[in-house]
Amino acid sequence: MVLLRANTGCFTEGVLEMKKVSFFGKDIPVIYEMDCVVVGGGTGGVAAALSALENNIKTVIVEKTISLGGTQTNSLVSPMMPTNVPRQYINRLITERLQQERIKTDDGTTSCNWFNVEALSYVMEQLIVERGGEILYDANYIDCLKENNKITHIIVNTCEGLGAIHGRTFIDATADALLSRTAGVKTNSGNNEGHNQQVTFRFEMGGIDIATLRKYLLSKNDTYCKIKDSDFFEIAMVQGKGHTLEPLFQKAFNNGDLQQEDLRYFQGFTQPGKPNVMSFNCPHIPNILQTTNPIARSKAVVKGREMIRRLVNFLVNYVPGFQHAFLLREASQLGIRESWRIVGQYVLTEEDYIKRARFTDGIARGDWYIDIHSVKNEEIPKVQFSPGEYYEIPYRSLITFEVDNLIVAGRHISSTFLMQASLRIQPTIRDIGQAAGLACALSVKENIPLNQLDGVALRRQLQLMEEL
Repeated sequence: MVLLRANTGCFTEGVLEMKKVSFFGKDIPVIYEMDCVVVGGGTGGVAAALSALENNIKTVIVEKTISLGGTQTNSLVSPMMPTNVPRQYINRLITERLQQERIKTDDGTTSCNWFNVEALSYVMEQLIVERGGEILYDANYIDCLKENNKITHIIVNTCEGLGAIHGRTFIDATADALLSRTAGVKTNSGNNEGHNQQVTFRFEMGGIDIATLRKYLLSKNDTYCKIKDSDFFEIAMVQGKGHTLEPLFQKAFNNGDLQQEDLRYFQGFTQPGKPNVMSFNCPHIPNILQTTNPIARSKAVVKGREMIRRLVNFLVNYVPGFQHAFLLREASQLGIRESWRIVGQYVLTEEDYIKRARFTDGIARGDWYIDIHSVKNEEIPKVQFSPGEYYEIPYRSLITFEVDNLIVAGRHISSTFLMQASLRIQPTIRDIGQAAGLACALSVKENIPLNQLDGVALRRQLQLMEEL
């Protein structure tokens, strides 16, 4: 019989007496006891776990799927969007390991960070395991147990039923602020009308003759893709923006092969290490006003799958280079850009974006524009940064008033709707995760609650990491 030793967090043979906690009148086994419990193995969660492990505290990631990476891998969101902010330690660690796996991450022209999802998921997993971290896959977060202002355990559902995980610090990397909300943290969602950003359902196609596709677009004087390296290519079409592919989309629409909703947004990227494959940042699912509604999300899947089939057929029948292409895979989860956001000790705003705000407890930097994919038009500040300009994200936007030992790493940190549309990109989220993991290590070692930790001292520690 194999049981989990609760006080070490590792498997051992034999029968052991396991600790238990009471949950709604049921005795639930404690399957891990850890210094740091990361709920969600996505972009921020993996970076946070690696940062905690680099600082030698016992760490487990609880992940609902069987693949680390979150939207990067399960929603097929690649490449990482460009940024002129220098890559921090954890970001570099992942990129360097991808390169060791013979994945080209640099296109030589843009500041995007490229990857393919299989390589990234594997690399993240190996980096966690090599540092002694634990990963609990196929485990859904259910609820948390608290004593006073501290979380003591989380409850998860596994193949064996309910289990509890005890922790000293907890990182909410769920992207939906699920741990925070169940712990009693105040949250917001959407814009002033409660509308969230657009949902995407990405897909991949194989069998593409990318050389023919590139030749065709260049013959039409297409200037969208600036990349010179032939291993990388990207295409796009937004109706009314003058893109080269728009006449083909319009022709398919006139022939009844596409619908108006298919023409709103189309974008595709090659995948390094996967010849003849492209990943598509579309379709945008129409009329989904609230991504916080589980029924709406389910309907978005059905609608998106229908739209994917139309787009695949269109590409094969209308676009040079796709004649022998085929649908390779659909994302295993929707691309949710925004849902809930915590109300932390500081709410980052679009005014902070405009004035390139600096904070004494600034623990990460952002420079992506306010990138709203809205169902309805938003009034957006028309400000974009020049290289070298940035705003800072304060530690106070990661911590709460309500829970002492909780920190947030992800798109759901404390910010306004508009500001979230800038800070949500993957490079920024990785840096936020790095700060969260280091904060947990300092909290454990110095026995200071996360929401009382000195953000100025944390900033200094992060700067020291970059000097190593």
